[in-house]
Amino acid sequence: MGRNLWAIMYVTVMILMIIQVVESSLHRVGGGRYTWNSDVNYSDWSNNQTFYSGDWLYFGFDRKIHNILQVNKSSYEKCIDTDFIFNITRGGRDVFQLVQPKPYYFICGRGFCLKGMKLAVNVLPQPPRSTPTSPITPASTAISLIHSNAFTVAILTLAFKVLYFD
Repeated sequence: MGRNLWAIMYVTVMILMIIQVVESSLHRVGGGRYTWNSDVNYSDWSNNQTFYSGDWLYFGFDRKIHNILQVNKSSYEKCIDTDFIFNITRGGRDVFQLVQPKPYYFICGRGFCLKGMKLAVNVLPQPPRSTPTSPITPASTAISLIHSNAFTVAILTLAFKVLYFD
């Protein structure tokens, strides 16, 4: 029991240290409570935002009336809702992660795209981390190592091994 508690604490600390590796933001599409509706100019809204890979879009809407479809540029421009990439619609408070730096296109089907319910976002790569102004020390080197993916995978693998196989 004591060994498992130690392993759980160890995994928890490691996860907390890893969480801040990539900073991401949650963008409430259009702003407000019900963000996905026909009363918003999504071009103006997206032009006043900066999107980075890893960021999230939050869509709040009435799912009985609206939906959210990820589409290609041509379908976005022509409001074609039959050949979508992904249907994001789940419960009316849905999120979508912008995982790659590239343009993303979303429309509302059911005829609402023609009323302006469409969104284009250009996602930029994560900005580089600021370089430390203090000299490199063994402690800062250890922190950099913790943020490396290989080290993270190794630590989590070891912790789960201790938890479940020993």
